Amino acid sequence: MRRLKGSCIAVVVLLVVELLAPLSSHASRHRKYKAPPPMATLVVTVLRAEDSKPLQNAAVVFHPEQGDKNEGNMELKTNEEGKASLSIVPLGSDVLVQVIAQGYRTYGQKYSVTTSQKAITIKMLPPDQQYSIYEKPKPNSDVHNNAPQAQMGHAAPADSPLLSPPPKSN
Repeated sequence: MRRLKGSCIAVVVLLVVELLAPLSSHASRHRKYKAPPPMATLVVTVLRAEDSKPLQNAAVVFHPEQGDKNEGNMELKTNEEGKASLSIVPLGSDVLVQVIAQGYRTYGQKYSVTTSQKAITIKMLPPDQQYSIYEKPKPNSDVHNNAPQAQMGHAAPADSPLLSPPPKSN
């Protein structure tokens, strides 16, 4: 009886091992560990151009790119020292950094992240003249940089149908 009991236990153990073996090999075939890429830290300091004082609460938007693929974006606000730091940028990627602050021109520039630490200082300029579709830019204006010399003076020219009164109905 003892011998029969011992053989039954051995058979049960073998069956359990046989049943669990395909499950463990199946899981290991489809779940291979892939190490994350090395990361870099970007520290952006935002200053006012006129006096080099830090700009607090400016929005710094990071757009990491790997090749032609956009990896999403992350927006951070600057602290009282004018700094925003992001430490999850893949090393070797390009990052478009955009800075938006009330009362200043929007800034945007692409940077290559080649080292584990990168410090960027951005000096924000006051707003410039706006582009108007109703005034022709002067010959020396820089239309491509969105800073023509003509300033938007009116919402529409005087002969615009938008400004003329509606026709009177009789």
